[in-house]
Formats: sequence, structure tokens, C-alpha cells
Amino acid sequence: MKKTARVALVGDRSDGVRSHVRIPMLFERLAERDGLELDAYWIPTDAVGRLTGFDAVWLVPGSPYRSEAGAVATVREAREHGIPFLGTCAGFQHALLEFARNVCGLGGIGHAENAPDAHEQLIVPLACSLVGHEGVIHVTPDTLAARILGAERSVERYHCSYGLDGRHLDDLASNGLVFSGFDGEGDARIAELPEHPFFLATLFQPELAGDGTRPHPLVQAFARAAVEHAQLSVHSGH
Repeated sequence: MKKTARVALVGDRSDGVRSHVRIPMLFERLAERDGLELDAYWIPTDAVGRLTGFDAVWLVPGSPYRSEAGAVATVREAREHGIPFLGTCAGFQHALLEFARNVCGLGGIGHAENAPDAHEQLIVPLACSLVGHEGVIHVTPDTLAARILGAERSVERYHCSYGLDGRHLDDLASNGLVFSGFDGEGDARIAELPEHPFFLATLFQPELAGDGTRPHPLVQAFARAAVEHAQLSVHSGH
């Protein structure tokens, strides 16, 4: 019995955000090319409830979000309940924010775009904005990202102005978050949780790769994880 995977696209949908337009197109291609059937549901950050019944969650770009709390709660539920998770651009930033607060005990740490006056910031303005830029990513061997990409080097597209303050990288890593991709300056660009069924976050936007006819390997892997989760639900009777 084959089951269509239900995917929550969490973000404040706007036709003015390129990724919001591109992602549904990618899902169509995944169904046509790979037989990966995904049923997408858009959920605004200020309307996030329980994610029970979803087979995967994508925290999509488009910051500042209407609700930082909603975005962070989304990450936490996916992380704690083993729901396949992908966070891109702002999704990467808020995935790190959730981990810092709820796993590392850095409860008051902030995101400079959302709370510029916070005493301590995890996510800070990039020295040089990456809006519209492409850059080389160096992938750490023997990680989920490396297995998916099949290479130690990749060129990826960005559309962001904020990233991790590198001073906090060791705090996150010592608590189990693996940074599996870095730019040429050594700044973190991919994060993952090895003990999770599928938990991957990228500062770059794999959904913007190419012309949209061939989904990026990271998007394809996320779709496969969603379908696998749906099949497990079928076999377990849920």
C-alpha cells in the first residue's frame, strides 16, 4: 500500500518569495520523475499547531517570520518526534536557534533580525550579504550531507543576510549538532542531527538550484524521507 506523504511547509507564504513559488513546482517534478508523491500544506508561522499527521516538515525561507516562536516550536516538534525536517535559509537560522535554546540551555539567546537589542545573539548579520550570490560549500566526509551530495564540494545559491555567530559553534557542536558544510572562510552552512531519521538545515537554498526541472539532491532526499515516514505510518497502522 503506497501512501502520499503529507508535508508541512511552514512559513508565511508570499508570491514575492522565489522559493515559495519554486517549492510546489519541485514537488510536481518529484512526483513525475521519481514517483515521490507529496501533499503539501502551507502553515503560517503564527498559526503553527501540533504537527501530528505530517510525514515531514520544511521550514521555508521568508524572514522575518511573523512568529519567531512558531518557527522555533516547529523545529522543536520535528526534532523531538523524529519527523523528517528540512530548514533552508531562515529555516537554518531558526533550527540553530531552537537547538541553542532547548538543547544547549541558552534560553535568552536571540536572532538579530527579530530582536536586534537582545543581550546575546546566535544569529547575526553576515559580514557580506549573500542575497543573490552563489558560493562554494566544502562538505564534511561521512555525514548525511556528504552521502546525499556524493561530493566534498558543491556550489550553492543563497538569498540571505544573516548567519551563525561562529563564537557559538562549539556550544552547538558539543551538544550533538553536526556542522557538515562550510564556506571558503570556514563559516557553517549545513547542520544536521545524526541520531534523527532526517534532520538537515542549510543556509543556502537548494530549492533555487537550476531552473526547477531537476530537484536538488537535498530536496530529493528530503522527499524520500517523507515518503519513507508515510510508509512506516501505513505499516504501523497509524
